[in-house]
Amino acid sequence: MTEREQFFRDVNKIVVKIGTSSITRKGCDNTKENCNIDPEFMENIAFQVSELRKQGKEVIIVSSGAIGVGLNELGIAPKPREIPIRQAAAAVGQSILMQDWSRAFSRYGMKVAQILLTYDFYSDRVTYLNLRNSISTLLEYGVVPIINENDCTCTNEIEAIFGDNDKLSAMVASKIDADLLIILSDIDGLFDKNPKTHSDAKLLTLIKRITPEIESYGGDPTSFKGVGGMRTKIKAAKICSMAGCYVVIANSEVEDAVLKIVSGDEIGTLFLAERHIQKNRARWIILARASGTVRVDAGAKAAVLGKNSLLPAGIVDVEGTFDRGDVVKLECDGKIFAKGITDYTSEELMKIKGVHTDQIENVLGYNNYNNVIKKENIGILEELN
Repeated sequence: MTEREQFFRDVNKIVVKIGTSSITRKGCDNTKENCNIDPEFMENIAFQVSELRKQGKEVIIVSSGAIGVGLNELGIAPKPREIPIRQAAAAVGQSILMQDWSRAFSRYGMKVAQILLTYDFYSDRVTYLNLRNSISTLLEYGVVPIINENDCTCTNEIEAIFGDNDKLSAMVASKIDADLLIILSDIDGLFDKNPKTHSDAKLLTLIKRITPEIESYGGDPTSFKGVGGMRTKIKAAKICSMAGCYVVIANSEVEDAVLKIVSGDEIGTLFLAERHIQKNRARWIILARASGTVRVDAGAKAAVLGKNSLLPAGIVDVEGTFDRGDVVKLECDGKIFAKGITDYTSEELMKIKGVHTDQIENVLGYNNYNNVIKKENIGILEELN
């Protein structure tokens, strides 16, 4: 087993970010001619996603290209400086982009869902908790989430904040606890020098830690169609590294690049996560600081230890003040046996403790989630004691 195969053997949730330069037809130049979507490329991505789903993998797409496609549709020269023009182009291009994604995935019997995010989606705990649960539900129903920045309502954020969605893809990957982010662009990976100006530039296939020297390798944008550049991709890798998510930067022209990367082929540049071998979601939850304690009965404890979600009926008491998305301890008979991320606040739990799921709405007036803590958001401590 190769080193990459070892790293990726437990990879299950994958975010694939596709740059503007990859999603548009090859040969597109500054004259804006032929700068429309490349359907063959999109169909190939759909094929690769369908193959990964057969392996039990979950895939989320972060797609750039809306502004470029919109500019082409409107007959406007590339890269206008006026924000309103870019917003209008994004509004036009987004619908075209999604139509083509839908058409590509339908060939493989898959449905897609559009998710548009604004800059503040990751700064609010409830917002990103809702995002994570929405994506989880879509994946459960076999739908492929396709994410983009909501450019038509942003102002200074357009491509200045996220950088052709590089940062956006990293923030999404970190907030939904993805195992791997694949950034597809028109570059082979990270080089120690600019390969366009230095013939002796060396491709760096493995980055164990992002040092100031590594960051210094970031260059200017590689294409007029995208503004990502290597600098924003390194920043994206840094975000994912701190979240325990691998990142691979690779050239989208490599045949079946996504499938080959996931299978462990040495393509592009791999950035290791800070907890690359030890890290998994349960361990992160176990090590996280708890904001409160949820006391449960023996039945609920048995259910949780049996890899089931925690329901309100099994809760007997709540200690501390916490919000949705916080980590809490799970206690039974005076012993902490697990920790988890709660989908309800401490105030809400005090009201619904001991009630059956179908009574939540009667008590609270609403029912956001049937589970207090989803099974995938629980880390078991008992075997460590």
